[in-house]
Amino acid sequence: MARHRRGETGAGGRVTAVLPSDRETLLAVCLEAAREAGDAIMAVYAQDFDVRRKGDASPVTLADEHAEKIIAAALRAAAPGIAVVAEEECEAGGIPDHAPDRFWLVDPLDGTKEFINRNGEFTVNIALIEHGAPVLGVVLVPVTGDAYTAAGPGTARRWRGTAAPEPIAVRRPPPEGMTVVHSRSHENSAALHAYLADKRVAAMRVCGSSVKLCLIATGEADLYPRFGPTMEWDIAAGHAVLLGAGGGVATHEGEPLRYGKEGFRNPGFIARGAV
Repeated sequence: MARHRRGETGAGGRVTAVLPSDRETLLAVCLEAAREAGDAIMAVYAQDFDVRRKGDASPVTLADEHAEKIIAAALRAAAPGIAVVAEEECEAGGIPDHAPDRFWLVDPLDGTKEFINRNGEFTVNIALIEHGAPVLGVVLVPVTGDAYTAAGPGTARRWRGTAAPEPIAVRRPPPEGMTVVHSRSHENSAALHAYLADKRVAAMRVCGSSVKLCLIATGEADLYPRFGPTMEWDIAAGHAVLLGAGGGVATHEGEPLRYGKEGFRNPGFIARGAV
């Protein structure tokens, strides 16, 4: 029987399943694309740049646009049968009416406000979604060059410089309590404090973008409650890394967070390690 690879089209025009070995190949493509995008972002970061407003009043810069072009081109070349849903393309051409069974979710610069404020807390996010679940993810922090990757349970890794990647995993919270991460830009503080009222919390840590999910994946934090909406591309890659490290993301009703929803918009959610 023919073995299709890299999302090639099979009988009936359907894209065949990406095999685990193919995911490793695609992960390498994503990591390289993220690094190239990170270089493009840092080239803009190093100089004065203009900030424009999109239709929803959120900011956008040349860094967002340059990075997305690099990533989208790399993904389409490596896996032409897999659709790409990317933030800036959706802004320009509209959000797709429906999601295919398998597609890429790309946020070329998650944390544009952090980028504009030059605090370093912004990321490049690339995720592969299959049947509503994130099965592969790459998160790159351009300022440090650190990357976080996963392509299934037990595969989460952190990449630092030229060193070999190191396995990462969530932790059991220490006896003194959990470290909770939350956003400085969007968090509903009243809802957050109400949610944490009956929980043992040792520390609160504020940071931007999908870095929060990666801190849980590395065992540096334990919980990220989110009460406001997000777009799916904001967290899909971090969600994949967290799953690979033994954690997870669920709705406030306790259901696994799924992707490809109408409008590609998320409700509130809870990201956790081994809590």
